[in-house]
Amino acid sequence: MNPLLQMRGITKTFGGIKVLDNVDLDVRAGEVHAVMGENGAGKSTLMKILTGVYPKDGGTIELGGQPVEIDSRKQAAKLGIGMIYQELSLIPTLTVAQNVMLSDEVTTAGVLSIGAMRKRVAELVRTYGFRLGADALVETLSIAQRQTVEILKTLNRDCSLIIMDEPTASLSNRESKVLFEIIQTLKAQGIGILYISHRLDEVFELADRLTVLRDGVKVATVERGAMAPADIVKMMLGKELKAVGTARHLHPPSSPVTVEVDHLSRKGLFEEVSFQAYRGEILGIGGLVGSGRTEVLRCIFGIDTPDSGQIRFEGRQLTGGTRRRIMQGFGLIPEDRRNQGLVPLLSIERNVAVTNYDSASRAGIVDRRRERRLGSEAVERLDIRPARPSQIVSNLSGGNAQKVVLGKWLLRDLKVLLVDEPTSGIDVGAKEEIYTRMRELADNGVTIIMVSSDVAELLRVSDRILVFHRGRIHWEYSDGAVSEESVLLAASGLTPEEGRPGR
Repeated sequence: MNPLLQMRGITKTFGGIKVLDNVDLDVRAGEVHAVMGENGAGKSTLMKILTGVYPKDGGTIELGGQPVEIDSRKQAAKLGIGMIYQELSLIPTLTVAQNVMLSDEVTTAGVLSIGAMRKRVAELVRTYGFRLGADALVETLSIAQRQTVEILKTLNRDCSLIIMDEPTASLSNRESKVLFEIIQTLKAQGIGILYISHRLDEVFELADRLTVLRDGVKVATVERGAMAPADIVKMMLGKELKAVGTARHLHPPSSPVTVEVDHLSRKGLFEEVSFQAYRGEILGIGGLVGSGRTEVLRCIFGIDTPDSGQIRFEGRQLTGGTRRRIMQGFGLIPEDRRNQGLVPLLSIERNVAVTNYDSASRAGIVDRRRERRLGSEAVERLDIRPARPSQIVSNLSGGNAQKVVLGKWLLRDLKVLLVDEPTSGIDVGAKEEIYTRMRELADNGVTIIMVSSDVAELLRVSDRILVFHRGRIHWEYSDGAVSEESVLLAASGLTPEEGRPGR
């Protein structure tokens, strides 16, 4: 029996760099086939070739045993291939039926047949047993229900193969279980599912088979149960891992507590989160996208208000919003530095002054000399290139832009620095500079709480590491050595012991 999908020898090159090298992949009808690999392994590129976003440079694709050429998303849809992206593409103010039928409207003599479209969507809902109403407004639905609407859009187009990209990243445990039930229903209908995820626990729960990619090459395809999670992690990383690497920094803290988070919860994002951060330490927080890490930082900085729990600073409960936090010595470097950490069309000096106008103004009037002096000081201290405080920030490299974000806080009496993905999108040299500055701050008594998806970065910089999983702290590393393998397993909800063969 021919597989539903066969991809053979798929190759893709960008700018002389081969990002996919002779990759094979097949999916059977009624199967969940997971695709795993670190960031940059080639997963997204392979899916974009399958959905017609990118043309392949070499190889063949067969659907139902017949060779096909997929040159557009429209062509992929005609062939029965649907994709559900991590970022949903729904219009909140429209109904379920209107979203499902968008671009597939039924008309009679050029007039929309509202009744026919509602009936079509209602039939789909009944057929698959989904818990939705065709007339419900999408903006009133939960995230899990919105994903169900995305699935309905693909089913409306008679898709026999559905690609799901990190579908549980924004879901709670309960919502994920609902999605898993839907996936089992789709399997029973003979629909093949390509499931892209970093979450080992759910892959081992859902997938019939699993393919691992590394550096654009297929490492292996294995049947569920044939390998332990730790073996999959080793294939993803490309090396036999030992407990190495961080005794220099990883140690129990002995300094006073600066920040204490006590049973903090925010509905649908994280729950019962408790930890302490000590003076002069870098506390690393790992975990997968959607595990609640960034949301906890936002609450600590006063951007969002938790539903329950407390945050204490130097023994006293924190109250008020962001302005009060800044005055108490808090700073935040957000993940999206271009949109949240900087004003791109302003100069270096004015971006640096944004968090320092309490000292750069008098009676509400900006002191331009003081503003320029602050910019010059940041440029000099952080070696920002080019060394022109009047340089527009949008023209800086990623590494230098990140230095500007850091520079805003260095000129204050900083006590706590919250850092979200500190080196995302910057080169190796700039990374080392950022790490050095962070260590200098910690050595001078600043408490740093750092969220990072880069496990190597966590091991390189952190004194302790907390690993989040589905909105809770799943594991803490506070003493001795720790491996990449162990952190990745914890991020997927497993313990090092659970991930090993025989467990």
